[in-house]
Amino acid sequence: MHFGEPIDDEGLAALLRPGDGIDTVITADVYGAGEADSLLGAALEGLERSAYSLVGAIGHDFVDGERDGPRGYPRFTDPRLRGPGDYADYLRRATEASLERTGADSFDLLLLHNPDRTGFTSEAVWDGMASLRESGLTEAIGVAPGPANGFTLDLIDCFERFGDRLDWAMVILNPLEPWPGELCLDAASDHDVRLITRVVDYGGMFWGDVLEGHQFAEHDHRRFRPDGWVEAGRAKLDRMLPIAQRAELTPIQLACQWNLAHPAVACTVPTLIQEAGPGARPIADKRAELAALPEPRLGPAAVAEIRAIGDNTGSMALKGAHPDHDGEERPDRWQMSDNLAELAERHAIDPSHLRRIEAPSTA
Repeated sequence: MHFGEPIDDEGLAALLRPGDGIDTVITADVYGAGEADSLLGAALEGLERSAYSLVGAIGHDFVDGERDGPRGYPRFTDPRLRGPGDYADYLRRATEASLERTGADSFDLLLLHNPDRTGFTSEAVWDGMASLRESGLTEAIGVAPGPANGFTLDLIDCFERFGDRLDWAMVILNPLEPWPGELCLDAASDHDVRLITRVVDYGGMFWGDVLEGHQFAEHDHRRFRPDGWVEAGRAKLDRMLPIAQRAELTPIQLACQWNLAHPAVACTVPTLIQEAGPGARPIADKRAELAALPEPRLGPAAVAEIRAIGDNTGSMALKGAHPDHDGEERPDRWQMSDNLAELAERHAIDPSHLRRIEAPSTA
């Protein structure tokens, strides 16, 4: 994603190596077409398997599929590549290849990475994922929507269809982006699906070295955010700092604890970024700060206060099923179905804006 300054492989492997308070590592096979797996494998070399938890993600076919420019590699469910009868075979091959690159015999958790509509809804897909757990290639399975934010109705629908098989899901959530990730929290709890929350750092802002006027490199992925996002975010963060100070938490620790205060959230995944410029913090210091996260310190009142400050309801165009989509189905956008419209009504979510509908006052 070209976040910040590049880090050489040796330095990155040292950051990734479990220990010193961080013992869970996550990889996705499509990153670098397998290179991320291999680099993580170098970081894990020599460690006892019981010393760390390994999370993998598969779903983009970079072996049989061809890269489509910035859109990346196709999902393995693309009908140009295979039909439902071959989904399970692909999932097994991709899992075994990822494990071989990381040098492990099994994952603790394997996520379906960035599914399209078929990935969210296909019995054949989730039969194939469940078979990986049954065969011992992974202890748990889950779904990781993306890459953009907002596959809201489709994710809840996936919980309702396959909640008996799903162990985990991964969503974007942080104090400056509570919406729309928060809309799936109750559904996850209802189906006993534990959540990993990513982008906890809000594009690096909670680390403290992304300030007003920050200059991002030409290909930095954060340039896709709207103009003024840093300045608007900093203004809200400044209002949260007194809460962090009262709890004796750094800003990134506040963000992590805010996420973990939600019952469905069991794990947070901030992004470690070596920013450019003389005021940038060493990335190793950021890792140490994350590892030093104390026990929970935020009560319900503080959680609600932070949510109110960070409110971003309706701030983005969402992905997946959407009533405004018309025409050919795309990997990240498709038409609203009657089933999802009914689901939205049951969960009190307005599908035209995908916001939670407030109950009328009885006062």
